[in-house]
Amino acid sequence: MVAPPVTSDQPVADMPPVRRRRDVRGTSLRVLSAAAGGVAVFLSFPPRTVWWLAPVGFAVLGVLLYGRRARAGFGLGLVWGLAFMAPLLRWTGEFVGLIAWLPLALLCALLIAVGTAAMAVVSRLPGAPLWMALVWVADEALRAVVPFGGFPWGKIAFGQPEGWYLPLASIGGAPLIGFAVALTGLGAAHLVRDRKRHWKLGAAAVVLPLAAGLGATALVHTDPDQGAATVAAIQGNVPRAGLDFNAQRRAVLDNHVTRTLQLADDVKAGRAEQPDLVIWPENSSDIDPFRNVDAAAQIQRATEAINAPIAVGAVVIDPGDGLPRNTVVLYEPGVGATDTYTKRQLQPFGETMPYRSFFRIFTKTVDRAGTFQPGTDPEGFTMGDAKVAIDTCYEVAFDGVVRDSITAGANLIAIPTNNATFGYTEMTYQQLAMSRVRAVEHGKSVVVAATSGVSAIVQPDGSVTRRTGMFTPDALVATVPLRGEATLATRLGAWPEWVMTALGLLAVAIGLTVTRRRTRPTPGAGVGEEETDGGPAGAA
Repeated sequence: MVAPPVTSDQPVADMPPVRRRRDVRGTSLRVLSAAAGGVAVFLSFPPRTVWWLAPVGFAVLGVLLYGRRARAGFGLGLVWGLAFMAPLLRWTGEFVGLIAWLPLALLCALLIAVGTAAMAVVSRLPGAPLWMALVWVADEALRAVVPFGGFPWGKIAFGQPEGWYLPLASIGGAPLIGFAVALTGLGAAHLVRDRKRHWKLGAAAVVLPLAAGLGATALVHTDPDQGAATVAAIQGNVPRAGLDFNAQRRAVLDNHVTRTLQLADDVKAGRAEQPDLVIWPENSSDIDPFRNVDAAAQIQRATEAINAPIAVGAVVIDPGDGLPRNTVVLYEPGVGATDTYTKRQLQPFGETMPYRSFFRIFTKTVDRAGTFQPGTDPEGFTMGDAKVAIDTCYEVAFDGVVRDSITAGANLIAIPTNNATFGYTEMTYQQLAMSRVRAVEHGKSVVVAATSGVSAIVQPDGSVTRRTGMFTPDALVATVPLRGEATLATRLGAWPEWVMTALGLLAVAIGLTVTRRRTRPTPGAGVGEEETDGGPAGAA
């Protein structure tokens, strides 16, 4: 039946605009697709080795974002980010529950949503996959600095220790890997959405990052240009997992002394190689050896027995202000404590508690957080021929912190860490993946020493040659190359990330300008006759 013509005397321009019926089915499908894409990126992270799922997740995101409005990009990105971050950060609530886990996951997802809103803005520009990938780099840079000093844990690069993209770390560090992964997925999305007209752009965006990653393997060197060193990582284990792992602080110290003495016996019996240096984990001595004579004596006993310098993770009370420091203390045979390194990048809501009185309104758990004070000196230890960069636990996630410790003159990296607080979760595998990326980024061997596992020996190409299980005492001994040669990533520093971020933000500014011009009313057009910013495809 044909509708009768409008007979009202009311001018058409004065009539209310007709609202489109909301596409509930389409919206639901897009939300479910966004969740699936985020889950795919999560599944690409260790301990799984399906690294190729990360570009798949970005391909799904790209298909959803192309031609969308910023607000739709924000909403879809929020769903994608939650599906990615909530399972990835499950370990944060292992012993404190939802109060830590879900707010952190939501905050990370909101920051991702800011980035995906900007990605939607630039999706209309020529060369959209490139600009969208650059915006992703800018978003990761944002999450690395805010809030509370940043939380870069979900950087895409940290899910790629097994993949073809890993060698790119030697050129541009973690940001370049993230860019390449995002570009591959977004290029695939471009092929799906615009395969008839601009298929060459999409194909190039898919192929070039993968080819660059494979080509960059020629830049990953493992030769010992400054000799070699036999290293030992001691995993003494803890009495129990959880927040109160250190309730028996003396037991933790004794465990590491005992496992070192056992290694010394194995060396004497010819069952193990004599180490040139030994790395103990973070919190291996939560008894301050500068204030407790007995603790210092036990550490020195282990040092003399193994006949090698030991880097001991300890909690030290500063005599000036009476506040604790997360410190690594160097002990040497026949001498005692000779040097210290204090952790510079502290973990908020763990070692420190921002806005403690405010957050106490929601939970008394905040009182478990410490009052640790950060260090300022990036220089590590000289242990025989090795110049050892010390990056304690949480610090390995921060590009600049690790880089500063390397440029201080290191030819070997040590990561003393304590994962007992997070039980049998995936946290320790995620952190090991970061160590592998850092090895390639800076061309250095890495020694990971954990209280409860996983401890590991990582070669400069990111391969793991020794590793322990979880919550078992163990000692890893291996000879690793000492490399002083600086990679291109080390020499360039933060410049690749800064340039990519600047280009991404410039693209957003151009995209906003173009969108504003498109939505500007045409002179002489009727009221309500404004461009829909993509028509039905642009609706949320």
